[in-house]
Amino acid sequence: MHPARTLVLAFAVVIVIGAGLLALPLAAEDAVSAGPVTALFTATSAVCVTGLAVVDTGTYWSGFGEGVILTLVQVGGFGIMTMASLLALLISGRLRLRMQLTAQAETKSLDIGDVRRVLLGVAGTTLAVELVVGVILGLRFRLGYGEGIDDAAYLGYFHAVSAFNNAGFGLHADSLVRYAQDPWVTLPISAAVILGGIGFPVLLEVLRHRRRRRTTGRRTWSLHTKLTVITSAVLLVVGTLVTCLLEWTNENTLAPFDWEHKILNSFMYSTMTRSAGFNALDIGAMNASTLLMSCVLMFIGGGSASTAGGIKVTTFSVLAAAMLAEVRGEPTSVVLGRKLAPHVLRQALTVALLSVGMVVAATLAVLTVSKHALDAVLFEVVSAFSTVGLSTGITTDLPSSAQLMLVLLMFVGRLGPITLVSALALRERTRRYQLPEERPVIG
Repeated sequence: MHPARTLVLAFAVVIVIGAGLLALPLAAEDAVSAGPVTALFTATSAVCVTGLAVVDTGTYWSGFGEGVILTLVQVGGFGIMTMASLLALLISGRLRLRMQLTAQAETKSLDIGDVRRVLLGVAGTTLAVELVVGVILGLRFRLGYGEGIDDAAYLGYFHAVSAFNNAGFGLHADSLVRYAQDPWVTLPISAAVILGGIGFPVLLEVLRHRRRRRTTGRRTWSLHTKLTVITSAVLLVVGTLVTCLLEWTNENTLAPFDWEHKILNSFMYSTMTRSAGFNALDIGAMNASTLLMSCVLMFIGGGSASTAGGIKVTTFSVLAAAMLAEVRGEPTSVVLGRKLAPHVLRQALTVALLSVGMVVAATLAVLTVSKHALDAVLFEVVSAFSTVGLSTGITTDLPSSAQLMLVLLMFVGRLGPITLVSALALRERTRRYQLPEERPVIG
């Protein structure tokens, strides 16, 4: 089976299993079985590390249900095939070629020989970040808010796993609104979100070259790492500044805070729009201009092979470079001293156009079956497709048909349009001839 098709089937199977577990009476706080749409929506949101919810996580689900959600988040963030490959590696001590190819499709590693190193690095990085952030949050909940030792540890670990996997599931009905003025909670969570959204290939390369720099004094990053780090940093700063500008005087969001906490919450909101889902501000009370800016940031998303969604920052950078080259009249696209291959441009254009088409179609469908405003529906659709999890508060009020549409969007957004299309393709086709060239009028 084609590796991409295996990924699709694996994610679908895990979602079905998760929905079945959440439908058990044991999973609900009141011991009443959740409806099929509620169970399916929550399982999909967890496996696809989105964070959208039709019920309050902390009050509706029991301890067993919360454990199922946390497990699905961890499995979905780590990657179904990555986890399966790691288990095979630990049991047998080696990887078969088919398993390597499948893992390569999930981790986006460029060399089959690197798969073993990537898998071990993914596991180590995940555990290290979640442990450190969980300890910091647990200590803060214990010392700053008087939580019991067990409750503080549980809250810290749950939010750390949810943050690093860019899931956005929280145990409070107001998400992180109660911690809006506490940097000891918001900043560690934001740091975990940024690390998870950068992508494992970038994190591993940065760590590897940092060790190499100590011995050789040189540091050389690949073009992918440079594009991811630079574009992510620029979008993070731009999102912070624009949020400050648009919401500074909004009495329902930033206006009640002093200037330090205004900047803190603007930074956190900009971070969360990259694919996290936590919110310390009332998103439903934001200005329409802020929601539109948020849709753009959510649509771009985070790094490739990361827990973030969207079309990815590298896709955005490649398209920007292609447009700049066309405006300048240059025959090739150049980024940071490197020429981009033509197939890279085609892949970026395909991902972007497929994503735009799905967002537009889903927005029309949801508007047809609901009575909510366009800005709220568009925000919800982009959030689902980009696996962000932010919401203006309309998720619960949507009819079941609209919620099922969001389920499909989360599934496709997590796997990616290219992966889904290649999984559905019956076979790869190669053209053994060239057709005459023609240039239609553009514009």
